[in-house]
Amino acid sequence: MYHSIKLAIDRKAAATLADQIFLGLRGAISDGRLAPQARLPSWNDLAAQLGVARGTVRQAYERLRDEQLVYAAGAAGTFVCAGGAVAGAGRQGSESTRAAPGAAVLEVVRAFPGRAVSTKPFQVGVPAQDAFPFKTWSRVMGRAARAAAALPLSYPDPRGEYSLRAEIAAYLCVARGLDCTPGQVLVCNGYAGALGLVLRALELKGEQAWIEQPGYMATRDALAAAGLQLVPVPVDAEGLDVAAGVHLAPRAKLAVVTPGQQAPLGVTLSLRRRQVLLEWAAQAGAWIIEDDYLGELQPQGRAAPALASQDRKGRVLHLGTFSKTLTPSLRVGFLVAPPELADLLAQTASICASAPPPVVQLAVAEFLHSGAYLRHLRHMKRLYQERRNALGAALEQLGAVHAPAALGVLLQLPQGVNDVEVATRARSLGMAPSALSGWYAGAAPASGGLLLGVTNVPEDTAAGYCERLLALTRS
Repeated sequence: MYHSIKLAIDRKAAATLADQIFLGLRGAISDGRLAPQARLPSWNDLAAQLGVARGTVRQAYERLRDEQLVYAAGAAGTFVCAGGAVAGAGRQGSESTRAAPGAAVLEVVRAFPGRAVSTKPFQVGVPAQDAFPFKTWSRVMGRAARAAAALPLSYPDPRGEYSLRAEIAAYLCVARGLDCTPGQVLVCNGYAGALGLVLRALELKGEQAWIEQPGYMATRDALAAAGLQLVPVPVDAEGLDVAAGVHLAPRAKLAVVTPGQQAPLGVTLSLRRRQVLLEWAAQAGAWIIEDDYLGELQPQGRAAPALASQDRKGRVLHLGTFSKTLTPSLRVGFLVAPPELADLLAQTASICASAPPPVVQLAVAEFLHSGAYLRHLRHMKRLYQERRNALGAALEQLGAVHAPAALGVLLQLPQGVNDVEVATRARSLGMAPSALSGWYAGAAPASGGLLLGVTNVPEDTAAGYCERLLALTRS
């Protein structure tokens, strides 16, 4: 049986051609238009039909294999995996899932304006979609799947696979100056999982907590949900204003900071303020959660050492993820606990916060151990610096006032222009800037702005996107 699949290709869209092909096929598999065991066209056939390079189709197919939606059967072709379609989700009903295997007939649509994309230009907090090492990662995942299948049939360590914890400890020692052991490392489900685990273990309900102003919205929500009283502390050119925090809430029991690259402004917490913050925590018996936002992805120079590397009193819990450096879909985060908290956090994890599946952990462990991760980071840092330079040059050419901000640019808006309204209108045009006012707890400054992520703005597209965005600020 043949299935007619409309595959949207728009060469003017923000998404890469490989992304569009991948998303179109994934959607067809998910809703049942491509039935289990349906055969996909060969790379050559689909490339010729779509008018794209063979490698573009191969990249899309490799991503489908990574998500275990298709499998390659050598010369026989590539087939949809059994169970690839989501039961009950397809418009074709039960007929599509009972369809006999057959080749997929793809109806090419050159443009489809309403097409959803995985990421959008200026989106903050996501890595470059066109620079992920799909080929290497596919091999690593394949080996990890075989290794995971051979693991003992028992419950895994709630702290995470030892091999990954050892690799994370070694990496942090070299890259972030943090001397820790695998016993202090816990693997978690992303940053949210690590933060939730810490809040549950520390039991700080009702206590005051310093948060950065402006700061990460998800952190605010998590702390509020845990019952803490939020105390916004201003951020300036040196990072968190510790003196202001002491003045506002000297008896706070928690401070959450992004000292390496402040979210969202990108400033680094100065050495002087780091020392004062650590002294305050030791004297007040308070804990510091260090959100290693963006980790090693410092566009220029070497990243500042982790705050936890300067902690001599055991007050800092270091949280990091692979979401910004690899992909958020992994949901792999980690925390490094002070030695005195390691057992408590491990016990809490065993009750309510188990680590991600072993297969994913083993893959990340090999990626780190082989050196592929550090090579990938070096490539990303160069790429992001080039893209930020191109974006800055485009804004400069257009006379827009802007400043660097971590892996992005902070665009200053004309007086009286509402940044939330501009950001909303930009999304309808396929762009995703972040309104600066949304990063503030309570009232935001009168002069708003837009955070423009650079990771998914290739150099040759920067000028066009900037023109479209600035037009919205003037209309």
